[in-house]
Amino acid sequence: MTESKMMQNAKDVLRLLGLCAVVVAVQAQAQSPGGQQASSPASGPSTGNSSSAVASAQQNLYGASGDNGAKVTQDSFKGSIMTGTATSGVFDLSLDDAIQRGLRQNLGLILQTSAQKYSNGQRLEELQALLPTVTANASIEVEQINIAAYGLKFPGVPSIFGPFQVVDFRAYLTQNLFNVSALKNYLSAKHNFEGAKLTAEDARDLVVLTVGNAYLLCIADGARIEAVTAELATSKVSLDQAVAAHDAGTSPKLDVLRAQVDYQNEEQSLISAKNNLEKDKLALARTIGLPLDQQFRLTDLEPFQPLNHVDPQTAFQQALKSRKDLQAAAETVKGANDEKTSAWAYQLPVVSFSGDYGDQGTTAAHSHGTFTATGQVSVPVLQLAKTHGQEQVAEAQFEQARDKLSDQVQQVNQDVRDSLLDIETAAKLVESTHSNVDLANEALSEAQQRFHAGISDNLPVSQAQSQTEQANDQYISALYQHNIAKLSLARALGVAQTNYKDYLGGK
Repeated sequence: MTESKMMQNAKDVLRLLGLCAVVVAVQAQAQSPGGQQASSPASGPSTGNSSSAVASAQQNLYGASGDNGAKVTQDSFKGSIMTGTATSGVFDLSLDDAIQRGLRQNLGLILQTSAQKYSNGQRLEELQALLPTVTANASIEVEQINIAAYGLKFPGVPSIFGPFQVVDFRAYLTQNLFNVSALKNYLSAKHNFEGAKLTAEDARDLVVLTVGNAYLLCIADGARIEAVTAELATSKVSLDQAVAAHDAGTSPKLDVLRAQVDYQNEEQSLISAKNNLEKDKLALARTIGLPLDQQFRLTDLEPFQPLNHVDPQTAFQQALKSRKDLQAAAETVKGANDEKTSAWAYQLPVVSFSGDYGDQGTTAAHSHGTFTATGQVSVPVLQLAKTHGQEQVAEAQFEQARDKLSDQVQQVNQDVRDSLLDIETAAKLVESTHSNVDLANEALSEAQQRFHAGISDNLPVSQAQSQTEQANDQYISALYQHNIAKLSLARALGVAQTNYKDYLGGK
């Protein structure tokens, strides 16, 4: 071989090695992780109790009752994906419009939809183990061998072979023919995906409860402003009476000071009530994706509308059929059962087939077809600890899922009965507090007349005004409790998204 020929071969080898290095780098970059795997979200919202319904709701607007299994945080339902920009005008927002916006843009529902996609991706990954896998490969190999390095020496035979090249274009096929464990893993992932879809549907009920609660709070705030405005006007009348009586010399300065304090207290209450309304409107805008600087007015009112008697057992049976979170939990139990079977099936034989077919030669023009076909039976022989460990883990997960479902059924039963009790109690409170408002207003009028006639000082007027304010607060709170209890019943029955109007009623 001439020196020029050897130099040319060396250059070819270097070029080929450079090409191979580039290919390896590209493959490594393509196989590197592109991002972190989605983490498992936390459990869904829960409900807290408070002595004041409106005050408690203002502290935690979105305490949805019942665990829906939607693996998002409670705060997720407070947020949304904002779309559009604020307009210069003030637009009307009905309860139905608010709920429809929430169903499109609420963050909790959007995150649960993403969790559904994640679960579907896991299902497809497990499905691939049951499907044929085909890969293709093209390679060019240049090699030079020194047989003397292996202790091989033959008279008349040179110790250096090459350089020579091999071109190989090949397709590879693998297929599991019998793999019980892979089949059960796929079935488990399928049940988990079905559960994720049901959980996403159940999350829509939570959005309705969240948005409805926020809207009802704004209604209560508006009613509170109207009541305080009326109380302020009444306090102004009492103040004018006290000033006139003092100027006439029939009433001491103390009456004027007392009336002035009452009037200023009402002014402070009005300022606070307006602030609460603006804050609760911001919270409502956050749940439905409105720009926070967008001005809007509420168009719906939810007056008192009694709910016909509902039998608790009948309602519970309806909830068992309608609640998507119960159906999702049942799918989780089925998936855990398949996981348990899969863990047991690891000790079974696995039958698989693999093969390849390609074209091989020194160049693409000088090549010939080659193939291999392999049938394989793989049998675990000695891995008792691993197999029994996997079985116990899967068994524990199955028992947990089954027990959680059993407890969740009872939780739904309690949710239904709690809502019915709340509705009944709130209805009685509405009737009682409404009567108290009428009595307090009558007592206030009587006290003002007595003071105006000079029969008594204005201390009874001040006391009557406080009683009137308290009666109005209790009546507004009772109306809110009744409406939110009816909406909670719709959620407990699993029909909040479709039937919330039937439970709230009114306009």
